[in-house]
Amino acid sequence: MTLHQLSVFIENKSGRLSEIISILAKSGVDIRALSIADTTDFGILRLIVNDVDLAVSILKENNMAVSKTEVIGIKPKDEIGALANLFALLSENGVDVEYAYAFINHECVVIRVEDNSAAIRVLNQNGYTLASEIE
Repeated sequence: MTLHQLSVFIENKSGRLSEIISILAKSGVDIRALSIADTTDFGILRLIVNDVDLAVSILKENNMAVSKTEVIGIKPKDEIGALANLFALLSENGVDVEYAYAFINHECVVIRVEDNSAAIRVLNQNGYTLASEIE
């Protein structure tokens, strides 16, 4: 099972992140997870939200470049070494993780990989619980 992630291209200037998050909040969009990577001039804000279609619509209405990507949400055990074991398992099975980040209110890690089907198969075969869009 995959989740839909939004990637928003944003200028790297004071207040821009706050503006985007406020626009989404005022529209009733709940941010469940986020990550931001930046350079000197721009950033990529990655979001998992409760209403993907509404968020895309609102962001586009506000002249923001946004795209949707499928990612995987994984609920690792809450114990020392759980993440190390998770990433070792994926690596040993030829699944390269492009990036990862965590949910805000849940014990869940989001990963982006080249082959979602292969990653999901490996994770399911090894007893990992995957997150759903509803959660």
